[in-house]
Amino acid sequence: ARTRVAADFTDLPLYVTETGTGYRDGVHAAGRLHDPERVHHLDGAFTAAAHALSDGIDVRGYFVWSFMDNFEWADGYSKRLGVVHVDHRTRQRIPRLSAHWYRDVIVAHGNVQDMDSVPAA
Repeated sequence: ARTRVAADFTDLPLYVTETGTGYRDGVHAAGRLHDPERVHHLDGAFTAAAHALSDGIDVRGYFVWSFMDNFEWADGYSKRLGVVHVDHRTRQRIPRLSAHWYRDVIVAHGNVQDMDSVPAA
């Protein structure tokens, strides 16, 4: 069954180009970056995109926002958005749990066509 979105907005292709969530997370013991909230957010977004696809919406792409921490107009550097942590002092980049999770999703599914099978966090 087609959703109201598809019915109201025709069959235009949809690309989700910016979606994400910021946290005040940092580097934890042993240099690990554990961000289960971000993994949960991404998993929910991928699941929603999978449901949209199954409902007939022409979802052609989903871009994770953001690859690495950046300056945000509303929050400056106080919240972290990236799947890769940036140490603003040293410029060192450290992949978070969410980066490893996203890598695993890509490896497991390649060009994800059936995102209902994306593993939960």
